[in-house]
Amino acid sequence: MRVLKSDSGYVLEGDWDGQDAANAFLNHLGGRGFSAATVRAYAFDVANLSRFLVQQAVGLVAVDAPLVFDWIDWQGVRRTDQPTSGHRSSTPPAASTVNRRVAAVRALFEYLVMTGVCTDNPVPSPRRGQGLRQSQRGLLGHLGPGRARSGGRLVRQPQRLPESLSTNDVDAFLATLATHRDRAMVLVMLLGGLRSAEARGLLLTDVDMGRRRLRVIGKGGKERHVPVDAAFFTELAAYLRWERPPGLATPQCFVVLRGPTTGAPVSEAGLRSLFRRHRETSGATRVRPHRLRHTYGTELSAAGIDLLTLRALMGHVSPETTARYVHLSIEQLAAEYGAARATLAGARQ
Repeated sequence: MRVLKSDSGYVLEGDWDGQDAANAFLNHLGGRGFSAATVRAYAFDVANLSRFLVQQAVGLVAVDAPLVFDWIDWQGVRRTDQPTSGHRSSTPPAASTVNRRVAAVRALFEYLVMTGVCTDNPVPSPRRGQGLRQSQRGLLGHLGPGRARSGGRLVRQPQRLPESLSTNDVDAFLATLATHRDRAMVLVMLLGGLRSAEARGLLLTDVDMGRRRLRVIGKGGKERHVPVDAAFFTELAAYLRWERPPGLATPQCFVVLRGPTTGAPVSEAGLRSLFRRHRETSGATRVRPHRLRHTYGTELSAAGIDLLTLRALMGHVSPETTARYVHLSIEQLAAEYGAARATLAGARQ
């Protein structure tokens, strides 16, 4: 099964009995206003299930809960103590990736139940922290423990702190970038906290040079206004003046500068290639777009920014996501420990 871009969004193409139902589901997502990136992600997740079902010679409507767990086992899960391989095909997916695929397939079957293709959803929807408590009775009993909740994870995944980058890694990576455009794209993620898709989708009309602000359309079409450091606007102004081809009708800010697609918006593959090439050149192997965003959040948190302000700047829906950035650094922990030890030593004397 392959995922292909079509006029209406993304479709699956191949020899699978569930192909038409899956494509109807993807079309349904587009009709509900899901972004193209989200529909694309759903398409790849459903394609993963299709490969397993073809291998097992099982039809889509014959899927049951035990088979769902067989599919999870078939994917494998990368353990926290398991080293990652440089070859993508030989590296098991992370637990978060498997859980995302499960959520996408659960949504697929919800659609199939809604359209009458299936009678029920075979993908388990575990309770989160509710156990098997007896349901509450009374006027507000439906709000108490015991109520089934959607979502939940079928694979346990570690709760890690966001991975930020050191100043040396960032400086080494920036030093290898040869164009103002490339430096501006990196700086807008590092100094503005934009996601890679938000940086690529940034429009010229969303840039306020005078007030040094950006209007960003994030996940789910959520709008936010982000102030960004002057270093970004310096590189952006140089790019717009000297590098961006004149007379372009392309509304996106960042475009391809050379080759057959000159003037087209920078693609996801193009941005990945840019980072991969400069990681090799600079030796800063940890630099990735989302880690630049993590560095932004971590630095602001360490500076004592208000949690609600940080949430608004980063465009998080859940406050729990923002709260992950509020943690003591290793240096702070060591300083507090040293101060406590000094206090104890003084008391003993």
